[in-house]
Amino acid sequence: MKKTILSLAGIVMFGLSLNAQTTAIDLSNTRDGENVEYCTQHKKQVELLQNPTYVETLAQDEIIKAQEATQGLTSTQKATTYYIPVVFHLLHNNGPEKIDDEQMFDALDILNRDFDLQNADAANVVNAFNASNPAATTTPADVDIQFRLATIAPDGTCFNGITHTVDPLANDGSDGSDQVNVIVNGNDVYQGIWPPTDYLNIYVCGEIGGAAGYTFNPFGSGISMFYNGIFILHSYTGTIGTSSPFTGRSLTHEVGHWLNLAHPWGPNNNPGNASSCGDDDGVQDTPVCIGLTSCNLSANSCSNDNGYWGFDQIDNTENYMDYSYCSKMFTQGQVNRMRTALLSSVAGRNQLITPGNLASTGADGNLFLCRAEFTADRTSVCSGEVINFTDESINVANGWTWSFPGGSPATSTSQNPSVTYNTPGIYEVSLTATDGNQSDSEVKSAFIRVLPGASSLPFLEGFESYSTLNNIEEWEVKNEEGNGFILATNTGHTGTKCAKLANNGQAEGTFDELIASPVDLSGITTSVTLSYRYAYKRKNTSDDDWFRVYVTADCGENWDLRKTQHGFQLSSLTQNSSFTPSGQDDWTTVHMTNITSAYWVDNFRYKFQFEAGGGNNMYIDDINIYSGSPSDELVTPNAGLTEGTLVSGLGVYPNPTDGDLNIRFNMGSDEDAVLYIQNVAGQITQQTLVKAKTGLNLVLVDTNNLSTGLYFLKLQVGNTQQTVQFVVK
Repeated sequence: MKKTILSLAGIVMFGLSLNAQTTAIDLSNTRDGENVEYCTQHKKQVELLQNPTYVETLAQDEIIKAQEATQGLTSTQKATTYYIPVVFHLLHNNGPEKIDDEQMFDALDILNRDFDLQNADAANVVNAFNASNPAATTTPADVDIQFRLATIAPDGTCFNGITHTVDPLANDGSDGSDQVNVIVNGNDVYQGIWPPTDYLNIYVCGEIGGAAGYTFNPFGSGISMFYNGIFILHSYTGTIGTSSPFTGRSLTHEVGHWLNLAHPWGPNNNPGNASSCGDDDGVQDTPVCIGLTSCNLSANSCSNDNGYWGFDQIDNTENYMDYSYCSKMFTQGQVNRMRTALLSSVAGRNQLITPGNLASTGADGNLFLCRAEFTADRTSVCSGEVINFTDESINVANGWTWSFPGGSPATSTSQNPSVTYNTPGIYEVSLTATDGNQSDSEVKSAFIRVLPGASSLPFLEGFESYSTLNNIEEWEVKNEEGNGFILATNTGHTGTKCAKLANNGQAEGTFDELIASPVDLSGITTSVTLSYRYAYKRKNTSDDDWFRVYVTADCGENWDLRKTQHGFQLSSLTQNSSFTPSGQDDWTTVHMTNITSAYWVDNFRYKFQFEAGGGNNMYIDDINIYSGSPSDELVTPNAGLTEGTLVSGLGVYPNPTDGDLNIRFNMGSDEDAVLYIQNVAGQITQQTLVKAKTGLNLVLVDTNNLSTGLYFLKLQVGNTQQTVQFVVK
C-alpha cells in the first residue's frame, strides 16, 4: 500500500520479553495470548523527534535520498546478489542467555533462507498472494541479499563471526547503548569499535528493554554502533536451544526494519487500530491494513479498494513485517525498498557491500584456515573412559593431525576423534590443522586429567602430603573465572596445611571449584558420612558468598548438589581485613549424611564450589569419608597406630592391567608396609615388603605371572589393613 512516502526514520521494537524488570504494558500492543508489548516503534519515534539533532539529520537524509533518486538510483529489478558481513555479539551473565554458537549459526541460516526465498512455506501462502495464481498482483519475492559471518575483526584478528561478553547488563536492556559499551570494552575478540559501515552488528542479550528485538531505520552517517545495530533476545534467535520455530523469524523481521521497511499498517506500534487504514508503509503492493496479532488468513481489515488493486484485497497476513504467527514472505515492493536502502549512502549501508569491505572483514566467501582450535566433551575422567574431541578450527580445515600422549590411539587424522585413557596422569593434547595451503597448531598443556584409582574407606584428606595443588592427580582445581584454590601452609586445622581460596577482593559472581579424585564406596552396607572443616568470615554483613558441595556416582559425568551454605549460614562473624584462621575456634565441622545408596559406587567423587559474593577468604581441611554415623573425632584407617603413621589414599592403576600394576598410597611417617595380592579363593599369590616413607609412595608390581581374573591387593602397616580390587586381563 502506498499513499505517501515515509519521511521519518523509525526505531522498531518487536516481540516478547520475559524478564524481571517492571514495565508498564500497553495491552493494545500485545499479540494474542501474550502479556508484553510486541513492538514500540511509534513510542520510540516520538522520543527521537524531541531531539533537535535527530530532526536535523532526518532533513539532511531526505535531501540525500532525493539527490540519489534523480541520479537514477533504483533496484526495482532483481539483479546482483549483495552480501553483508555479519557479527553476532553475545552478551550474557552465565545464565540461560549464554547460548551456544550453533544457535546463532542457525539464526543466520534462517535469515539467508528467508531473504533468498528458499523457505518451503512460501509456496503455501494463501491464493491471493500465491505464485501459482495468475490473478495475484504480488507474490513472495526473492530479496537477493545474503548475509555472511565476518571472519576478520577490525584489528585483523580472525574469529568465527561471534564475540562473547560476560556482564550483568546482559539482563538489563534499559539503555541499549550501555549494552553496546560493555560489548565494545569487554568482548573476547577485539576491544574497540566495530564500525557499522563495515559490519552488521547483531546484539544477542537476555533482556533488551521489554522487546524481543529492535533496530533503527537507516539515518545519519552510520558511525554509531547503537543506532545501526540489531538487538534481539536469545530466546528469539534461531529455532534451536533456548529459541523455537515459533520465534525463529524474528531476525528476518528486524533486518527488514534495518533495511528501511515499516510495519504494513504504517508508522505506529499498535496493530488493530482502525485509524491505520489511513496510514502508509511506503510500499505500494502491501494491502492497506490495521495489522494482525494472530494468523487470520482471510482478514480484510480495511476493505482494500484503493485504486491500486481495483478490487477488495485481503490483508497480507503472512508478511514478515506483520505481527501474525505465520510470516512467510516479502512483496516485490518491499524488496525494491530494501535494495534501495542498501544502495543508499544514508547510514553508510552501501559501504558494507563493497568488494573491498567484504575482503577486509573476511566475508568475501574465500575462507581459509586462520587458527587451529579444539574442545573436548570432558577433561577429567576415570581410567578406561573415553573422551570425544571436536575440531573447531577457524574458519575451514580439511586435514587434521592429533597427538594424544597417554591416550589410545596416541595419534589420529580424524576430524573429531574419540580417545580412551587408561593410565592415570595429566596429559597435553595437540592439533595441527590445515586447509591444504597453510597450517596452524594448537597445544593445550595439562589438558586431560586421568584420575588415580579410588581411595578406600575410611578416607581422610588433610593436605599434609602435598607441596602444591596445581596439576596434581589427586585434586583438580578449576578457576576459569576466579582465583583458584591453592595450598595454604601454617593455617590448617589438623597439621599445618589446608586448601585456601583467596576470595578477598575477588569479583562477585565468579566461580571456583576444588574437585576430588575417586573414593570407593562400593563396600558400604549401612550408611556413610562425608565431613569437612572450613574456616570463613564475611567482610561485612551484606556479603553473600555461596559454598556448595556436589557429588557424583559416575566419576564426574553428572553432578548432584548435596549441600549449600551462603551468607549468614557460612558465618555470623565479620572481619573487614583479609581473613586467616588463627586458631581452632575459627573452624566449623560439617557432617553430611545424605550420601545415599545411589552413590555407593567404586568411583564416587565430590567437589567444593565457591561463588564469590563480596566476602572473604575460605579454607578447607580434614575431609573425612567413612562408614557409619557422624563422629566429632576424625575417623582414620589406623586403629592401634599413632597419628604419625596414618595410611591413606590406597589406589591401583591401570585397572584392568595386563602387565605392571602401579600401587600408590600415603604415609604419615616412615614405616614398613607389606603388600599382599590374593586371588578370589583367599590365597596369597604374591607378597612384597616396602620400606615406606612419609608422604606419597608409588610401588610398581609385575603381574605377568598372574592368570586372568579378579584379585585383591591388601596393604598392611602394623595392625592396619586396606584392600582394593583389581583385574588382570
